Amino acid sequence: MPTPDEVERQVTLQTAVVRYEELRLRDALAPPGQDPADSDGEGSPLTKDEALELLALGEVIIRKASYGRQLTVRTARSTGASWTQIGAALATSKQSAWETHMRWLEEQGIGTTLTH
Repeated sequence: MPTPDEVERQVTLQTAVVRYEELRLRDALAPPGQDPADSDGEGSPLTKDEALELLALGEVIIRKASYGRQLTVRTARSTGASWTQIGAALATSKQSAWETHMRWLEEQGIGTTLTH
């Protein structure tokens, strides 16, 4: 089973979401306690490998969405949005939005020229 790092390099966010939803839906609709080997495909329980793939895809989606979110925060700031507005758009406080973004910038090795 590939790790999230391997999967992240192989798929786009859109591809990851499509596959994730396919597996998640099948898992949700599968009869409880049914052995995957006794199934015909659609509506069948996930195999161990598929369950692990679903977990890895979930992690990849979180990573890719988080990266895109922080890029959009940067865009919002550069177009004049206040931290109060950004916090409201993220359903958080302006302080939390600012701290999260500063942490992300540090992790990316990007200089911090944004004001609080």
